[in-house]
Amino acid sequence: MEHKEVLLTNDAVIFGILMILLALIFKTSALKTPFWKKFYTYIPVILLAYFLPSLLNTFGFVDAEASQLYFVASRFLLPACLVLLTLSIDLKEIFKLGPKALIMFFAATIGVILGGPLAILIMSYISPDAVGGIGPDAVWRGMSTIAGSWIGGGANQAAMYEVFKPSDELYSVSITVDVIVAEIWMAILLLGIGRKEQINKFFKADNSSIATLRDKMEAYSLSIAKIPDVTDLMMILGIGFGITGLAHAGADWIAPAIANGMPQLSKFSLDSKFFWIIVLATTFGIAVSFTKLRQYEGAGASKIGTVFIFILVATIGMKMDVLAIFENPGFFVVGLIWMAIHAGIMIIAARLSHAPYFFLAVGSKANIGGAASAPVLAAAFHPSLAPVGVLLAVMGYALGTYGAWLCGLLMQIAAQN
Repeated sequence: MEHKEVLLTNDAVIFGILMILLALIFKTSALKTPFWKKFYTYIPVILLAYFLPSLLNTFGFVDAEASQLYFVASRFLLPACLVLLTLSIDLKEIFKLGPKALIMFFAATIGVILGGPLAILIMSYISPDAVGGIGPDAVWRGMSTIAGSWIGGGANQAAMYEVFKPSDELYSVSITVDVIVAEIWMAILLLGIGRKEQINKFFKADNSSIATLRDKMEAYSLSIAKIPDVTDLMMILGIGFGITGLAHAGADWIAPAIANGMPQLSKFSLDSKFFWIIVLATTFGIAVSFTKLRQYEGAGASKIGTVFIFILVATIGMKMDVLAIFENPGFFVVGLIWMAIHAGIMIIAARLSHAPYFFLAVGSKANIGGAASAPVLAAAFHPSLAPVGVLLAVMGYALGTYGAWLCGLLMQIAAQN
């Protein structure tokens, strides 16, 4: 793949700019002046941390594809932050959140499976050429790879590429549509966090279980709070990155063993190293929460984990190029209709089940975004809620190939009508 000509190619320089942006965002959000207080009432900090880096890509300052920053953040900082955020988790309280998390997760999956064929049918009346094509260039083939990504993740997307075999050109466009539409939806969900009380009122939702978990976590942190010294900070980083290294070592052994010994499990994405890194980091983090190391929450473990999350958010945002929408407007409209149908089904499900906005947002991102963004969105509500996002995202990986395959077949039928 050719890389575009950009102004900044040194990742150290780009990383420096991202950190300055994050510093300015947090500094202004802490100011008590009327303008900034009003500004951050409507625009969540995490949305700015996501949107401002996207301008670097959109206006040609950086080439996100050539940069290794997202890879490093997702492979090193994401597992480490999951460990540090689960360090003080109360597993019993997570299970008390009840079945609404699962209801919204499955509503999100159904929204993707039905949204694809419905988007094709709707677009066939508006602009038939946008959903046409024959053989490997048939648009529905490219859309099947988006379904893989939106229900599971990258491994499921690659699986759909092998199953439905779109042309390379179509696959490239599909990836662009996948990323941009998913990032637009992420921005909308983040914007909703600032309005979660009003949204919960509309859903007639009982938010008490989430509030109880959040309050218990905050009370625990306060009860063991201390001013950290260098030893505490080194211990926190040692726990986070030590377990990350352990998770990588486990993934390096488990993923190839499954790929070679039990290839039939690849349809569940169980041969993906990234999948195992996330699962093992979370599992080890929860295991450590039953030991005395849990006390390091008082020295700021979850705060350091939150810093890592914001760095990850900035690198995710940097991948978004808003202007790419205008290169293939028809296909993007299909993607936007598809996402709108998914959103509509989520809203109906939340209203019927009286699920709080937290479950709508995290259930959706556990499908559309997976393990890289579901815990990020969950932690935007409160750091202690990040594991809920991970648990649901892992289910998305398992269901991704089956759901996307079914969606691909339905889209093929819709395209032939």
